[in-house]
Amino acid sequence: MKLTALEIKSAKPKAKPYRLADGEGLYLEISPAGGKHWRLKYRFDGKEKRLALGAFPETSLADARKAKMEAREALAKGIDPGIQRKVDKARRSADTFEALATEWAEKYQAEWSPNYMAETQRRLKRELFPHLGDRPVVEISPPELLAVLRRIEARGALDLVRDVRSVASRVFRYAVATGRAERDPAADLLGAFKTRPVKHHAAITDPQRVGELLRAIDGYQGDIVTRLAFRLAPLVFVRPGELRQAEWQEFNLAAAEWRIPAEKMK
Repeated sequence: MKLTALEIKSAKPKAKPYRLADGEGLYLEISPAGGKHWRLKYRFDGKEKRLALGAFPETSLADARKAKMEAREALAKGIDPGIQRKVDKARRSADTFEALATEWAEKYQAEWSPNYMAETQRRLKRELFPHLGDRPVVEISPPELLAVLRRIEARGALDLVRDVRSVASRVFRYAVATGRAERDPAADLLGAFKTRPVKHHAAITDPQRVGELLRAIDGYQGDIVTRLAFRLAPLVFVRPGELRQAEWQEFNLAAAEWRIPAEKMK
């Protein structure tokens, strides 16, 4: 690229700054070591300021002019583009996937059982953070998340794929709800993975045999906790894990209610 439209600014402090022919304050600064960087000279609140727009040739003249136009738009709104850039950088740093996931987990951990909390943290740290942790959540696309989940699928851990996708989706939905993202890319991946063949377990359908099962439960003389769980199960028809992990705070004995938190259920 020829720089005929530019005059070069020397890195010496007393040298006169050179600009593009349009007089908009954009120029290329060359250091004694040969480094070339685009700069934008502008005024805000009566003070002269400069904004770094990137190194040449990685940042082309067209890129520099685009950045200049964005800075002009900010100035027209009464915003200092230099301050805005610092704010945007800090926000991107605070809104990485790992930062949002950690914030989400801390917010809801009081509602989770210790086992669920530990399992969620394990899925985040082992499966998601190594690949997406430092990525701004707003920049993560469905194909990028798909590539991460494909790694798990390739290991044959099909149930884990489903669970990790679900955890990622909850983090993205939290980001959307708090204004840090616009959409949940995990939602686009439903049905994109292999599923384990359904295996139907034997069930008792004969009323007479159901009666035999109930009598067998009543006659069980093993551990008291197991005995009580056996007797409670036919009354509430929950999954064994939901019954085994029940906590006292889930029960309202006065109202004869048991409310199981949604995160414990499928």
